[in-house]
Parts: sequence; C-alpha cells; structure tokens
Amino acid sequence: MSHIAVIGAGITGITTAYALARRGYDVSVFDRNRYAAMETSFANGGQLSASNAEVWTRWGTIFKGLKWMLKSDAPLLVNPRPSWHKLSWMAEFMGNIPHYEAHTVETTRLAIAAREHLLDFAAEVGVDFDCEQRGILHVYKKQSEFDHARRVNTLLAKAGLDRREVTADEVQRLEPALKTDTLGGFYTESDFTGDIHRYARALSDGCARMGVTFHYKADVSDIHHTGTGVRIDWHSSDGDQQQHFDGIVVCAGVGSRAIAAKLGDRVNIYPVKGYSITVNLDDETSQAAAPWVSLLDDEAKIVTSRLGKGRFRIAGTAEFNGYNLDIRDDRVRPLREWCEAFFPDVSTEHCVPWAGLRPMLPSMMPKVGPGSKPGVYYNTGHGHLGWTLSAATAQATADVVDVARMKNAA
Repeated sequence: MSHIAVIGAGITGITTAYALARRGYDVSVFDRNRYAAMETSFANGGQLSASNAEVWTRWGTIFKGLKWMLKSDAPLLVNPRPSWHKLSWMAEFMGNIPHYEAHTVETTRLAIAAREHLLDFAAEVGVDFDCEQRGILHVYKKQSEFDHARRVNTLLAKAGLDRREVTADEVQRLEPALKTDTLGGFYTESDFTGDIHRYARALSDGCARMGVTFHYKADVSDIHHTGTGVRIDWHSSDGDQQQHFDGIVVCAGVGSRAIAAKLGDRVNIYPVKGYSITVNLDDETSQAAAPWVSLLDDEAKIVTSRLGKGRFRIAGTAEFNGYNLDIRDDRVRPLREWCEAFFPDVSTEHCVPWAGLRPMLPSMMPKVGPGSKPGVYYNTGHGHLGWTLSAATAQATADVVDVARMKNAA
C-alpha cells in the first residue's frame, strides 16, 4: 500500500485525503494549524454553486479593476503597489482571456460533477453541515449586468446546467424575505449551500477513523524529492521530525506556490482576499427576516447562505493585496450595509467579520494532476470555487495517483 502525504488540511486537502483513503492508500496530512479548515476553508460564502462557475478572465474584469482601483470599498480592489509576482500573474491572466468561454464551460461541468461526490462523502461519514438544498438565486438591479448574465447562461447551458431566468415577481416569490426591487434574476434549483468548516472538520474526523494520520501544528521546513519518493522534514511540539513518502499531493492553498518551487514546478498562485460576515440571528424577528434561499448579487459581488436557524453568512469582494490577512472595516462595511438594504429587519448588531486568501491561478482553473517529478501531484488553485469543486478534483487526483501506481506495478 502506497504511503501518500497531503500538504494542507483545508477543503481540498481533506477531500483529497478522504478520496485516497477510501481507495486503500495510507495517508498522512500536514497542516500548520491546530485543526482542519482554519484558513480559507473557515468562513466562506457557503455556496456550492455551479451557477457561479464563470471565470473572471475577461476584459470587463480588467476595466472594473482599473475603475475601482482608488475606491477602498469597491467589490474588486487592486493595491496599485507593484510586485513582480502580481505583475506576472496579471500578465498571464490577460493571456487567458481568449480561453474565457472554454474555461467557463469546463469549470461548470466540473462543478456539476462535484455535487454528487460531495454529498456521497457526507452520507458515508455522517456529516451534518447545515446543508440547505433550496437553490441559488442571482439577482440584478442594473440592466447591463442582467444582459451579461444572459450571455453567461448560454455557456452554463452548454455545460449542462439548468439555470432559468426569472422575473422580478418570481424573485420575490422564490425569496419573500427580500426587501429590495430587482429587474429579475436567474435561479438554479440544483445548487445548494452549507458550512464549509463544519463539513471539513467532520470529514477529517471520518478520515481519522479510516486510519489517516494528521500532523497538526506542523511547520514543514523542507520537502525533498529523493528520486523514489519525497522526504518531508517538519517541526512540531514533538521536535524535529522526518519521514519518507511514496508520493505527495500539494493542497496548500496560497502556500502551494512556494512548495511547488521546492519540487521544481511553477504554480503561479496569487492570494486574492475575500471577506465575510456571519450575522448571528439572535432574535425571532431576525430569524424570520433572513432569507433561506441563497442569493448572489452580481453587481456587488456578494453571496449569501443561511447556516441553520441562527446564522446568516454574507461574503464577497476580491482584494489583490498580497499575503495580507488584515480585516479592514472599509471592506467589511459594504457587506453589513448590503444586509441592511436587502434585509432591513435583520439585526446586524452581532456579526463576526472574517477574511481569507483564495488561491487563484491566472487561468482561473485549478491545477489538478502530476508535477514534473514522479510521485508529485497537485490539487490546488481553485480560487473562489474551492468549496464548489473540491470533491470532484479530489476524485480526479485520486484517479491520477491510481494510474501512476498501476504503471509502477507493471
């Protein structure tokens, strides 16, 4: 039985570990935190959204970024301070604009495939993750955004997604709690929501019951390819340790770029910060006034999910500001004000802000597959769709490892 190391215990790392363990691999997971899913997989928007699989590689994104560069509360904010990493990433991003349509279709297909795997994993382990299968409703207040959504819908349909246009009256019928006028929207009944952190933590417990070894609070100091596998050196409360593995899967989010460089690969991930607030619905009025259907406001780039009776998650924005996790009030305030405008009877007195770094590649496509050296694999770079795509890319990664093992056995 091959011994595989997985670097990273976020949603991609945990689903990868589970996919490998259920196929009989001996798996060890390394993470610098005390628990699974403590960074980007802690408090995201909660949407499992094939309907939001449109990639960002189009000129409209560039123009918006330039227009909003000096607006601190803009949905997309780029720190104008140059760095070689940022400039090289943006140059490659623009180079991927011709692939916008193909990548959107491919990402949508992957997102559709991921749903079944994610729910299967949850059923096998017995995961309760505040899942709400009520669909996702995109809403529009500006005609230009609505027109663009119609064009996007043709790509989503090509991938096999059923996302139907709805009138303003239908928007209100689908989510009666909504207290703002819209032009209409698009509704995807097959999409759903859930708590990514609860899911990942429960799945990590399931992995442990299957024999997966977890090294938490592990500071990986060196990763060295030996020719026959990979040696990992790390430091923990037990001191300096070292172990040889037959293979390694890099699922380290924004840390994947540095790890890939040690293994002789270039994985040009840039950290794109996103924010969320979790509104605690402490009173009956707020609980009744908060929506149950998940929403996506395309103009504001804000998504929502209802996490059980007592929590309402609002997330969004994209900030190109390096490896910076500061929680800024001017970035959180628009989320709170959006809630107050769309759901005025929801009390925002008690809401918890959070920020995480999305690992984005210039193509907006995850890197899934082998590296340049034998036994090295990647499942990283999912950007804003890590929760949505993770179960499918985990299965794809396990498939690649299976193929390599059979070749070696032959």
